[in-house]
Amino acid sequence: MGLGELESAVMDVLWQSDEPLRVRDVLARLEPERALAYTTVMTVLDNLHTKGMVSRSRVGRGYSYRAVRSREETAAELLRQVLRTSGDAEQVMLHFANSATEDESRILRRAARRTRIRSRGDIPS
Repeated sequence: MGLGELESAVMDVLWQSDEPLRVRDVLARLEPERALAYTTVMTVLDNLHTKGMVSRSRVGRGYSYRAVRSREETAAELLRQVLRTSGDAEQVMLHFANSATEDESRILRRAARRTRIRSRGDIPS
């Protein structure tokens, strides 16, 4: 489910929007270093739809698109994929924990506390 550079740029546009966007809306909000054709953006959105990253609804003769998951949910799924394909998820996690910055360590500790609290049933998940 990895994303190419243009796919990532299109997803950024969709994540920043509170409403579904048509191809021309996405094209207008992209700030590429090179000019993009309408059909290029349409193809990228179609590919993202095929990957299950965006949903689409018929609007007139075209579609409007919206991200299926938030940026954070998508990032978490990408991390899961990395761990699944790493060959040794435990070693990857341990290496990350041992090389984490102070901010990353703080986030990991906070997540571990929340997980322990939820597993005890103190907070609904």
